[in-house]
Amino acid sequence: MKNVVSKWNQVSLVKRIVIGIIVGIILALTVPNAASGVTILGSLFVGALKAVAPVLVFFLVMHAIAAHKSGTKTNMKSIIGLYAISTLLAGVVAVIASFMFPITLTLVTGVEDLSPPEGIVEVLQTLLFNLVANPIDALISANYLGILMWAVVLGLALKNAKQSTKDLLGSFSDAITKVVQWVINLAPFGIMGLVFSSIVTTGFSSLQVYGKLLLILVGCMLLIALVVNPLIVYAYTRKNPYPLVFMVLRESGLTAFFTRSSAANIPVNMKIAEKLGLDENTYGVSIPLGATINMAGAAVTIAVLTLATTHTLGIEVDILTAILLSVVAALSASGASGVAGGSLLLIPLACSLFGVPNDIAMQVVGVGFIIGVVQDSCETALNSSSDVLFTATAEYAQERKEGKEISMPTWKS
Repeated sequence: MKNVVSKWNQVSLVKRIVIGIIVGIILALTVPNAASGVTILGSLFVGALKAVAPVLVFFLVMHAIAAHKSGTKTNMKSIIGLYAISTLLAGVVAVIASFMFPITLTLVTGVEDLSPPEGIVEVLQTLLFNLVANPIDALISANYLGILMWAVVLGLALKNAKQSTKDLLGSFSDAITKVVQWVINLAPFGIMGLVFSSIVTTGFSSLQVYGKLLLILVGCMLLIALVVNPLIVYAYTRKNPYPLVFMVLRESGLTAFFTRSSAANIPVNMKIAEKLGLDENTYGVSIPLGATINMAGAAVTIAVLTLATTHTLGIEVDILTAILLSVVAALSASGASGVAGGSLLLIPLACSLFGVPNDIAMQVVGVGFIIGVVQDSCETALNSSSDVLFTATAEYAQERKEGKEISMPTWKS
C-alpha cells in the first residue's frame, strides 16, 4: 500500500486531477445510483477547503505584517493600483463583449433561499459591518473582509512583540499552509466526487444550453489573461511580459482552476513568488490580500450575467449606464469571497442598476451555479494567477525605476 501511495504522489497534481475527472464521469455514466457514496468525497473536499482557507488568510497576513521590519520598502501601493486597474478593465472588456454578442438566457427557478443585497447602500453597510465583525464570527462565517481587517490590526499591534512571539506566528502560518497542501493533495478524489455529483444531478445538457454564455465568459477571461494583463505588465516594465504571464498561468492558474479557491491557492502563489526571488515582505502581504480584492474574473462574471439579464428582459442599456456597470462590477468583485462561487451573489447588486427585481436576478444567480463548474474554475484561475503576476510586476517596475536590470523569468522558467 505504501508503494502505491508513493507512486500516486509522484504523479503531478494536474495529471491526478484529470484522472479524477475521468473517473467521476465514468462513474456518473455507469453507476449513477451510487450517489451517496461518491458525492460525499466532493462535499468533504469542499468542506475542508472552506474550513482551512479563512484560518490560512488570517495567520498569513497577521504574521507578514507583524514580521515586517520598520523602514523596509515594499511595493504595496503599486500592487494595489495594479489590482484595481486590472479589475476595472475586466469589467470594461466584459461590457463590450456583452454588447457585441448579446445573450438571451433561459431563466431557472429554485434559488429562493438565497439572500442577495438589495442595493448599493445595503452593500456598503454590509461591507462596513463586515470589517468590524467579531473575529471568531468572521473566521466561522468566512467573512474575508473581517478576517483581513483583524489580521491587519493584530499584525500592527504585534509589530513590537518579542521575536519569539513572531516566530510562533510564523510556525502557525507554516503549519496551516502545510494543511492546505495536504487538502489540495486530495483534490483528485474530491473533484471526482464533484464531477460525479454535477453530471448525475444536471447532466450534460445544462452546459450545452448555456454554451454561448460560457463562451463569452471564458473568452473575456482569456482576453484579460493573454492580452490586457500582459499589456499592463509591459506598460510597467517595458519588457516582454509573456514568459512571466505563461509561467504564472501554468504554475498558479492550473491549480487554482481545479481547487476553485483563491484563498486555498495562496501557498502555491507564495512558492512561485519565492521561486522568482521576490521580496517576502511584499508578497507575504500582497498575495493574501490579492485573494480577497484582486477579482478581475469576478468582474467579468458580474458584468456579463447582468447584461445577459437586461438583454433577456428587453431593457435598453445606454453607454453611460454601461460605464457605470463596469465600475460597479469592479467594486463588487473586490468584495467577493475568495472561495468557489463567491461572485455570484453580487450579481443582483449590478442588476439593481437597471431596475431588475431580485426574484429575476436570483434566477440569473441560479444560471451561474449551473455553469459554475467551468465559469468559476476559469474565474479563479484568472484571479489567483494575477495575484503573483502583479506582485512580480510591481517589483520589476521598481527595479526599472532604480535603473537596475530587470530579472524577469525566461520562457523555460
